[in-house]
Amino acid sequence: MSRSSSPAPARPSRSHAEPPRGTAPTDPEHPASDAPWLRTVTLALHGAFYALLAVALGPAAVGAKPAVLLAPGIALAVVYGAGAVRRARPREGSARPRRGGLWLTAVTALWLVLLCMDHGFSYVAFPLFFLFLHALPARWSLPAVAAATGAVVAAQAAAPGGLTAAKVIGPVAGAAVAVLTAYGYAALYRESRHRQHLIDDLVRTRDELAAAQREAGRLAERQRLAREIHDTLAQGLSSIVLLARAAETAAPDAARARMREVGRTASDNLAEARRFVQALTPPALEDAPLPEALRRVTARALPTAAFHLDGEPCALPVESEVALLRLTQEALANVVRHARADRAAVTLAYLDGQVTLDVYDDGVGFTPGDGPADGRRTFGLHGMRERIAELGGTLTVESAPGEGTAVAVTLPAPASVPDASAEAGAR
Repeated sequence: MSRSSSPAPARPSRSHAEPPRGTAPTDPEHPASDAPWLRTVTLALHGAFYALLAVALGPAAVGAKPAVLLAPGIALAVVYGAGAVRRARPREGSARPRRGGLWLTAVTALWLVLLCMDHGFSYVAFPLFFLFLHALPARWSLPAVAAATGAVVAAQAAAPGGLTAAKVIGPVAGAAVAVLTAYGYAALYRESRHRQHLIDDLVRTRDELAAAQREAGRLAERQRLAREIHDTLAQGLSSIVLLARAAETAAPDAARARMREVGRTASDNLAEARRFVQALTPPALEDAPLPEALRRVTARALPTAAFHLDGEPCALPVESEVALLRLTQEALANVVRHARADRAAVTLAYLDGQVTLDVYDDGVGFTPGDGPADGRRTFGLHGMRERIAELGGTLTVESAPGEGTAVAVTLPAPASVPDASAEAGAR
């Protein structure tokens, strides 16, 4: 069932059901009477019944009226109390509607007997009005109240003084107050239940939103780690493979140099792996500013490549420096693996309000948008573009077969005093 199909859908976890329209929420036939405030109202009605019954029996108890009234009066008190206790503590599997009907019939019959014997028991009708409204369905409760009101008027008419307007208005007004009060409680109860359902829906929606946000955070973190691993460990392992293959066919001296390079690359990769665990900045940026770090990366990845620095270096957010470093590593790794270039250059420029990075090679080039010939799924360019976009920058790739490749990145740079340490490191 969709949420919009009902303003207050039933929930298995709730034991309180909304009473039928036209009945008060204190209906003993409905589980809603288990609510604390409803139990209080029910106890108040029981107390009012016994108080009015005691007032009516008082004259008989002191001898002012016939003692014959005591027996049915006490019987009424016992039957009413037994039924009230049974309804407050229902037994599992008991036939409540049938037994409730018998109890209500017995209470009404005893009250009518007393009313016929003495019109003083007319006041006991007021709590009985509520009992009818609470214990009977709407189609029976109003006729029962009307019949009880008629019985009271008839008893008052048979009393000394005959029928007067006051003897009619009093019982009718009492019945009207009881009906309006009971229906008012029912309306308040329904409104309360409706609001509770709305609150439950809001809480559930909030929990679902929080779960969706947590899932989005996990996906974002997974994507970030994928980019990090691709730009660091994967590139390093690829370099190790290339160096190891070159060492297999190289002269002894060249092979030893290649193996030393393998060792340095493996050490760098180990440092990167430890950074993942410790969530620190890249090792290349820990002991050098960005320009010097890019110069070292360029010299290590492609010794024949040139590095240029334009403008006065300034401090950048750590995320921006990491992104520029990773992009340089990725672009140079592509040059080494695919470009077959004679020349390559890396240019870092600090401009007014932005920083740019250009990686150019004169290699074989490619057609942007075309995937690898073997159909493999690539992550490098896509991951670089996502990383730069998250920082509010742009990445463009210009290439054509036989025309080389140029990768250009632009990132916003905060207006700040030039970073003297970075400038010194770049010289």
